Amino acid sequence: MNSFWSMWVMFLVLLNAGITAFLFWWAPRVRIPVQEDGTTGHVWAHGVLREGMHRLPRWWIIASAAMYLFGIGYLLLYPGFGAHKGLLGWSAHGEHDLATAVNDANLAETMARFKGLPPAQLAADPEALRIGERLFVDNCAACHERSARGNPLLGAPNLVDADWTWGGDDASIATSILDGRQGVMPPLGEAIGAAKVADVANYVLSLSGAPHDAAKAAAGAPEFAVCAACHGQQGEGNPLLGAPKLADSIWTWGGGLEAIEKRINEGTHGVMPAWKSRLDENDVRVIIAWLRSQAPNHLARL
Repeated sequence: MNSFWSMWVMFLVLLNAGITAFLFWWAPRVRIPVQEDGTTGHVWAHGVLREGMHRLPRWWIIASAAMYLFGIGYLLLYPGFGAHKGLLGWSAHGEHDLATAVNDANLAETMARFKGLPPAQLAADPEALRIGERLFVDNCAACHERSARGNPLLGAPNLVDADWTWGGDDASIATSILDGRQGVMPPLGEAIGAAKVADVANYVLSLSGAPHDAAKAAAGAPEFAVCAACHGQQGEGNPLLGAPKLADSIWTWGGGLEAIEKRINEGTHGVMPAWKSRLDENDVRVIIAWLRSQAPNHLARL
């Protein structure tokens, strides 16, 4: 707060405090003329209603004065009077920093108990799963969704199914989280030929048994050789290259003929940023444990 606004706030506080103090002193002493019946002479409704005059109850004056003194004391102890920091030195930032330090200490103590434990063991610990879920929500849910089911619009894969583009073992997942990944699918429409893109797309659909045009799929089989260099001859994928498996019904960027044709023509560039500046190996293990716990068949995959 600069000096002008500090002085302005101080002026307003003193003005209101002064007016309030004056009213406390003046109100009990002021004499308002009344008639013999105790009314002021003001009438309404043709004399039916008459304005009476009664002094404020003593309990109300005492209670109000106590609150006034409490307010003055509060301004002395806490910030509020311009740039005055208060006699107690309290601040919202200080309170936040203290609470954060206490929370960090408690969290560090809890996380120390998980150190070195594999995700398979942590998946049976309710506290580890609770922390893993919170870490996932804070760091991963923006792309992979709160449920970890992924988002085809962003090319963020489903993390609770049995399909892992870069490998689904603990070490591979940890590398993906800490170091990040970049998956590039080059645009191949020109190399394959615009007339044959639909054939290749139908062949890709045939690999997973999805509905397709059999004649076009047969015509696209030879052209798939361009794709097989990364995705494998049978579309089995290659985790070393981040080439997803095509012989299943799981699609990171969305399935269907139109979506596959779009990927062939335009390519993709999926980026998983590195999180090692925010998360450590202990954090990653509890995240993996939570992901395992969310998969329907996670017990068979641990």
